[in-house]
Amino acid sequence: MPAYATNMRFKFPIVALALEIVTIILFALFAVYDDGKGHGHSAHSNETHHEEKPLDLYPMFQDVHVMIFIGFGFLMTFLKRYGFSSVGINLLLAAFGLQWGLLMQGIWHLDDGKIKISIFKIINADFSTATVLISFGAVLGKTSPVQLLIMTILEITIFSINEHLVANVLKANDVGASMIIHAYGAYFGLAVARVLYRPGLRNGHENDGSVYHSDMFAMIGTVFLWMFWPSFNSAIAEPGYTQLTAVINTYLSLAACVMSAYAISSLVEHKGKLDMVHIQNATLAGGVAVGTCADMNIEPFGAMLIGLVAGIISTLGFKFLTPILSSNLGIQDTCGVHNLHGMPGILGGLAGIVAVALGKKEGGSAAMQAAALASSLGFALVGGFLTGFIMKLPIWGQPPDQNCFDDSIYWEVPEEEDENEESLAHADHSKNKAEA
Repeated sequence: MPAYATNMRFKFPIVALALEIVTIILFALFAVYDDGKGHGHSAHSNETHHEEKPLDLYPMFQDVHVMIFIGFGFLMTFLKRYGFSSVGINLLLAAFGLQWGLLMQGIWHLDDGKIKISIFKIINADFSTATVLISFGAVLGKTSPVQLLIMTILEITIFSINEHLVANVLKANDVGASMIIHAYGAYFGLAVARVLYRPGLRNGHENDGSVYHSDMFAMIGTVFLWMFWPSFNSAIAEPGYTQLTAVINTYLSLAACVMSAYAISSLVEHKGKLDMVHIQNATLAGGVAVGTCADMNIEPFGAMLIGLVAGIISTLGFKFLTPILSSNLGIQDTCGVHNLHGMPGILGGLAGIVAVALGKKEGGSAAMQAAALASSLGFALVGGFLTGFIMKLPIWGQPPDQNCFDDSIYWEVPEEEDENEESLAHADHSKNKAEA
């Protein structure tokens, strides 16, 4: 292991502690408990509905929380030597991001100069961290924890501006955040990945791949996300039948999406086999794509159609588009976030425009829906490029090419799983095959 400059021992603790101390000072100045007496509205201007019982939304919050920490964390563990970082750095970024998100989103909704912290606000803060975790997937394995903390601050700050613009200025509908979280997080991450392009990884990297058990771990993330996605899309919907509609639409879209993702995976793969990458990711695209119109009266079959299409485009994206982005555009998207969050996010935005134009949501405007999609993509690409250039500064300690996709550069890794054991296991496997 070369003793090159990750400078983890000083750089990382200084940055992490400095950020936390600044955050605590800002909380001391601005944050108070929600007393239920406020007149301030939340990001989606329906907080007033949630004042009957302070903990009404707590089950929804827990579901979203599980998605952020287990779902996103384990979804990224498919890399054979990067599992600690996937789950571990996910926890770090989410823990810092939700604090920063409370502040950045709260600034737009001050009540007597204070941010009143309610369950509704902490759900929205969790949502803001989701954008960072999506972008993390695009640069997974190629960035240092310090770089990622810098990305978290900038991405959530820019996210909160776009979210305020979409929800409060344009008054667009995006209850499940297809546009403001999924499309934004994906294209932000792709822009960062483009700026951090590594010519040395053009022909791949030996650790940029999975093994049997790492793909199993990633399925844990998939199944948690899949189960809880109806909560994600309905958490901030208006309570009552609107919220129920969002749950049902998401539930059905996801179910249809699984069917089309499996079908297309078998269709495009060698000998009609299923590909674990498609199953881990494309099965979730229905949750992303139905987000914008989750609370609209699109009928159950409408939700299923959206899920069906999402599963198809996501699987085809993994098979055909990711290699093109990598070889032709220099966008090395480790997790394929373009296929799970990017394209289905745009599909969701487009579905929202159509649904509003067809009068599926009272008081909506198709033009404002379109403006919201354009705004989200614009902020993502411009913000991502700027953030990428800041992350590229040598001071943050980016890992060299040969140490990408490898936990041992940032973690104490137990020694037992070294190469000789793997080669033994491989020899055993070949022997069994030969005997069979």
